[in-house]
Amino acid sequence: MKFRLLSIALVVAFLVAASSIYAQAPAATPKISGADAASQIIDKFTAKERALMEMMNNFHPLIETYIQNLDKDNELTFVPKSDAYFISKLDLANEERQRTLLNKPGVLGSIKNQFSQLYSIQYIPEGFSQMLVLDQTFDKANYDFEYVQREFLGGVRCLVFDVRPKAEGNGKFTGRIWVEDKDFNIVRFNGTNGKSSTTKMYFHFDSWREYMGPGVWLPAYVYTEESNFGYMLGQRKLRFKAQTRLWGYNAGRTDKTDELTQLFVESDGVNDKVDQSETSSPVAELRAWQRQAEDNVIRRLEKAALIAPDGEVNKVLETVISNLEITNDLNIVPEVRARVLMTSPLESFTIGHTIVLSKGLIDVLPDEASLAAILAHELAHIALGHQLDTKYAFNDRLFFNDVQTFGVMQLKRDPREETEADQKAAEYLKNSPYQDKLGNAGLFLKAVNLRAGQLPSLLKPHIGNTMVKDSRVTRMADLISTAPELQMNKIEQIAALPLGGRVRVDAWSGTVELSKAKPVALLSPREKMPFEVTPVFLYLTRQVTMPSTNVATQASATPAASPAEPATDTKPQN
Repeated sequence: MKFRLLSIALVVAFLVAASSIYAQAPAATPKISGADAASQIIDKFTAKERALMEMMNNFHPLIETYIQNLDKDNELTFVPKSDAYFISKLDLANEERQRTLLNKPGVLGSIKNQFSQLYSIQYIPEGFSQMLVLDQTFDKANYDFEYVQREFLGGVRCLVFDVRPKAEGNGKFTGRIWVEDKDFNIVRFNGTNGKSSTTKMYFHFDSWREYMGPGVWLPAYVYTEESNFGYMLGQRKLRFKAQTRLWGYNAGRTDKTDELTQLFVESDGVNDKVDQSETSSPVAELRAWQRQAEDNVIRRLEKAALIAPDGEVNKVLETVISNLEITNDLNIVPEVRARVLMTSPLESFTIGHTIVLSKGLIDVLPDEASLAAILAHELAHIALGHQLDTKYAFNDRLFFNDVQTFGVMQLKRDPREETEADQKAAEYLKNSPYQDKLGNAGLFLKAVNLRAGQLPSLLKPHIGNTMVKDSRVTRMADLISTAPELQMNKIEQIAALPLGGRVRVDAWSGTVELSKAKPVALLSPREKMPFEVTPVFLYLTRQVTMPSTNVATQASATPAASPAEPATDTKPQN
């Protein structure tokens, strides 16, 4: 009897527990339609875009725009016929969105510019900064959004939408956007910001962003192109291409106060030691003073995001320098270093015993022999004792605003020193491993000669000496006589490379590295594109070399739940 009662009790307990479980089970999740999913995604990325606009007010990266106007060519389709250049400190929070680093023209220059505006188009730097973010009215009330497909940009899967302003709305942008499918940030948009009129012109552009930290994508590159833009009542045609680059978002933001905490902890029990053998001689003290001036200048340029932090590209340059030193029995103390100037115009110069090459110059040099010729000239300046002015050893000389940098930092050599450096560099090259390939260096200089008249902005240096005068190469010009005939229509002959193909820039940290892209066989002479601007196709990734938590915290919060995605898919793109 007890056994039977116990069994009944167990059955009752089981039924009560089972009913409790079924009572607590959640109801089946209702299926969400494709239209509802798309609507939720649109709400997310439009909210993210508004948050990005606010975030950009807190950043002041450098923004550089280089423009090449094009002319028709029977064999090469289009070739550059003129150029223009801007570099500024970006400040979207102010009415003056860009504070230029370039010297403003004087009275005569202003009059000349106003006169030229009557007959030609004048590019406005602020017009290119408008291509970095979408407008304040970017929402469903002012735009129509049409889902297209899923697509990979590099390693990041994106949702693609076509966007058009509503007829009754205030929208301006027309084109296509790519939205990464994790946090729903817009990572690329391609189109135009309005219809052009007789007073305002809106160009087509392709704007790219890069991953800077968890949930944060910031503008990095914009490519702009017009191939048949009619103006002046349609009687004239504008053809141009331009590239806008941003870098140095984190410039000047490094907080080193933690070092003081570490110093305070370590200082307890530390005794200073004096070794009389370590005291310096007058010559050593002079060298230390010169090195102090050199280091001060480099640190100031690095703080302004104009010189890249020490990295792998420097090591490549220093290897070529070492080859020149060893084969010429040079023993230079202190050692010769190399750094990269972040700008596009072609220039090289020395800061004491540091050789600096611009990013643009490294990009276009076709081979190691051409690089060696540039470095040999600067190495000769160092070996000949052409020193940096030691006034920069006083730190107060460097207390100036970043936008004043190019006005303050003028490290030009006089003509006598330039001539001496050319002669000494020629000796170094004859004794170097590059002596049998100097024809390639001469061929590069021939290509510079060919384009010098059309690309003055690309050949105008910021800090050092120009390599051309009156549209002719003056630096290491004797190498030209050693070069073969320049044949622009010969695919196999590569005299110079396009801009932007060799050095990759981290927009957040300002670090640089050599591109890992595989070489591509050319199909026609048009694809050689020496010194030319080229379209930008970034390989997007969510990996960062220098993650930052403070930038991530400025991103707007989004709902944790992700809506269902439209089902259409495509294969990853190469």
